[in-house]
Amino acid sequence: MTVAIAKPTSLEISQESSKKLTFEEFLEFDDGTDFMYELENGELIQMIAESTINQRINSFLIAYFFHLGIPYYRLRCKTEIAVVSQGVGVRVPDLVIFSEELAAVMQGAKRSLVMLDMPAPELVVELVSPSQESRDYRYKRSEYAARGIMEYWVVDAIAQKVTLFQWVEGFYDEFVYTGDMVINSPLLGELTLTAAQVLQG
Repeated sequence: MTVAIAKPTSLEISQESSKKLTFEEFLEFDDGTDFMYELENGELIQMIAESTINQRINSFLIAYFFHLGIPYYRLRCKTEIAVVSQGVGVRVPDLVIFSEELAAVMQGAKRSLVMLDMPAPELVVELVSPSQESRDYRYKRSEYAARGIMEYWVVDAIAQKVTLFQWVEGFYDEFVYTGDMVINSPLLGELTLTAAQVLQG
């Protein structure tokens, strides 16, 4: 006998998505769709589809980091990272570089989620989408700094700039690159990569 399982309606999804969630409830949340969400102060933030240029930039950076010698198993896309703001939240950066230690901890994990008691990623990259600027430049900056992530890149194809945040004693120093300026990354060593190359994907 086949039993039909009713899928949630768009209204039910909307009502459930607007409910304040704890971190534990977020881990169990399932609205019956394939959407990914961030958890921001108890609210679900649906991840929007990336533009073509952002997809190209992401692919370009993966290839570039791999060319630098970073092994494939340390390069991750859309990995969830637990952070702390008003409560425990979750961010989903576009690209993450794991440390060797974190890669070992995550090996075999059923969910690609970096918990608070795990080593922090070494670097995260956020690709700015329309209406998301405040999150990428303000909220995530403080959350990633508190998490101890050594470098945070904000790649903004809209404003045509790459902002690199370097972790220094608990806070980020900010460096902005445009045009043919060569990006300086203490974490990755001497680069020949310019902002224009990144933004062109």
